[in-house]
Amino acid sequence: MEPKEPRVKIEYGTEVTIATFADESILEDAQIKRLEQALLPAVTKNEEKRLILNFENVRFMSSAFLGLLVKVHKHVIEAGGHLQLYNLDPKIYKVFEITQLTKIFDIVLSES
Repeated sequence: MEPKEPRVKIEYGTEVTIATFADESILEDAQIKRLEQALLPAVTKNEEKRLILNFENVRFMSSAFLGLLVKVHKHVIEAGGHLQLYNLDPKIYKVFEITQLTKIFDIVLSES
């Protein structure tokens, strides 16, 4: 049975909010819905409106999840904030390149 809580850890700091995804695969619609319900409120909770999405555990994701990321980005921009994506798997980064989302998102590549 799939967990009912979103599998994302959200840490609120004074200058930045960090959301770290726990699942290796983000593919299911219900899973994405729960992540949306966790991420959208996180946009406005931090006064600095700086949100980091940490993908260190994610190896697979669906196009529906890409859609959610675009939606979160839009909310952050409308709130006057900044969104950064960290620790993208090289294969996932390639998807961002192919879809030209690298032009929209601020993606911080690891230096290793």
